[in-house]
Amino acid sequence: MLGSIKGPDDVKRLAADELPQLAVEIRDLLVDSCARFGGHLGPNLGVVELTIAVHRVFDSPSDPIVWDTGHQAYVHKLLTGRAAGFAALKQEGGLSGYPSQAESEHDFVENSHASTALSYADGLGKAFKLRGDRDRTVVAVIGDGALTGGMAWEALNNIAAVKDLPVVIVVNDNGRSYSPTIGGLASHLSTLRVNRRYEDFLDYVKDKIGNVPLLYDALHGVKKGVKDVLAPQVMFEDLGLKYVGPIDGHDEQAMEAALRQARDFRGPVIVHALTQKGRGYTPAENHDEDQFHSPGAFDRATGAEKPKGRIWTNVFSEELVRLGKEREDLVAITAAMLHPTGLNAFADAYPDRIYDVGIAEQHALTSAAGLALGGMHPVVAVYATFLNRAFDQLLMDVALHRLPVTVVLDRAGVTGDDGASHNGMWDLSILQVVPGLRIAVPRDGDRLTELLREAVDVTDGPTVLRFPKGPVAESVEPVGKLGEMDLLRAAEGEPDVLLVGVGPMTQVCLDAAVLLDAQGIAATVVDPRWVKPLDEALGLAASAHKLVAVVEDNGRVGGVGDAVARLLRDADVDVPVRTYGIPQEFLDHAKRAAILGKIGLTGQDLARQITEAVAKRTSHVEPARH
Repeated sequence: MLGSIKGPDDVKRLAADELPQLAVEIRDLLVDSCARFGGHLGPNLGVVELTIAVHRVFDSPSDPIVWDTGHQAYVHKLLTGRAAGFAALKQEGGLSGYPSQAESEHDFVENSHASTALSYADGLGKAFKLRGDRDRTVVAVIGDGALTGGMAWEALNNIAAVKDLPVVIVVNDNGRSYSPTIGGLASHLSTLRVNRRYEDFLDYVKDKIGNVPLLYDALHGVKKGVKDVLAPQVMFEDLGLKYVGPIDGHDEQAMEAALRQARDFRGPVIVHALTQKGRGYTPAENHDEDQFHSPGAFDRATGAEKPKGRIWTNVFSEELVRLGKEREDLVAITAAMLHPTGLNAFADAYPDRIYDVGIAEQHALTSAAGLALGGMHPVVAVYATFLNRAFDQLLMDVALHRLPVTVVLDRAGVTGDDGASHNGMWDLSILQVVPGLRIAVPRDGDRLTELLREAVDVTDGPTVLRFPKGPVAESVEPVGKLGEMDLLRAAEGEPDVLLVGVGPMTQVCLDAAVLLDAQGIAATVVDPRWVKPLDEALGLAASAHKLVAVVEDNGRVGGVGDAVARLLRDADVDVPVRTYGIPQEFLDHAKRAAILGKIGLTGQDLARQITEAVAKRTSHVEPARH
């Protein structure tokens, strides 16, 4: 049946008694696809019936469907004709793991950062009103986790202020324990709440009998009091939003009925659906940690994930636990990423010193500031791409007060599979402007433990430690020191090129140095360890070379390369600087190694580019000597 679905019209044509079989086929395909390559399995297993109902009631793409976050949009992709593409889900050249405008007109927004869908919906709904598109409705599907983000509530406040805004908000609630409200009276009240005649009657009473406010208050109060006993809707209706639910999100017919009521109201309505994450796949349902939220490749029969080996996150996690034992002032903060950032081990060891603030990175940083003001040393662990959301708080709430807060950035640099929005390629640029901030970038696991310890020892300002996704790099021991920098390779004879490797890029530099040596170009390789502020010894080292090349896993604009060039200018060191990093563009999804190869961040590519740069400089300089 799924093979016949080329778009939402095909879903609408199905008879109601055919839909359970469609749901079974969807779940089978989801499990098969994610077992091969990994993916966001649990959330999508939980929204199968919900998504079918959405596409049977609304007319995508005329009615935009915005997903928050986009990782729960796999079923949406299947129902919009992309089932064949799931054979290469999240693989280079295959389907993205998030909505993608390049894939389909049904992917209205490429939404992969949480708590934003309601703001998109607010703007789209207002645009439709202004353009006179009165037959269009915006549908925002938001998970209960995304509602922990402050931006979602800012949007709700604005949506509620426009009583005829054509927005239906589907709250996919898979994390609460209460049951759906059932029975005839509950169904009647849900219908009553989205009945225009009822609203018109209340408005009439309020306008015409305004001099008897107690009558209006009594009428509204009786209705509200009964509702509040039956359903957990108080906070939504107190905002001024109509509420339908809770609905069993796996009862497709009930979901359809609720969505039609909400659509026909022609104003902002919350439809509250209770779903089970991981529904229909026993290993996911029984997975206590996160119901297979985002597993790697796994064995379909058992659900056992294939071994990943030791990753950077493991090293950080273990060292933080050791530090926690040594220092009672150490506390940890996560923004709904306890396990992915490795803070679960710290939480197990020190349950009174861990805070999960939900999807609220801004709050996380300012709360950390408060903890530091109170005498603690907070360690805030987030994905590098999500730090962008809390830049102002790091700048004005932490750095301005010179507070000892350590921010640990996991998944820094090229992450690959999750696409453009998840590459952590911005932090080394945006953080350069923060006064008093120190940034450490370890090249391997041993340096990660060293630099983490150094970071939490800083008492007069914030520190940042960043590391990439994937297997931890093998240790590279220094052969000497240049100031506080690690000298990893000394040039033989008269030095030509100084290679400055930032963190994991030091291995790329070492690979390139061997190839350069074969071309008669002597290269020195250093690892700054701390890239902000840079060691002044770098200026002296640069002056002994003919060319400086900085290699970083970050956008080229405003990153470490620019900081090195500025350092040399300020020190009057007249040596050219070449910066090698990530181009300032949104990268297509692929494996990290494949992306690094495409953008020229490999030892072979680096050696070739530097050889060309040296050759051009030599050909330009030598005639002047004659």
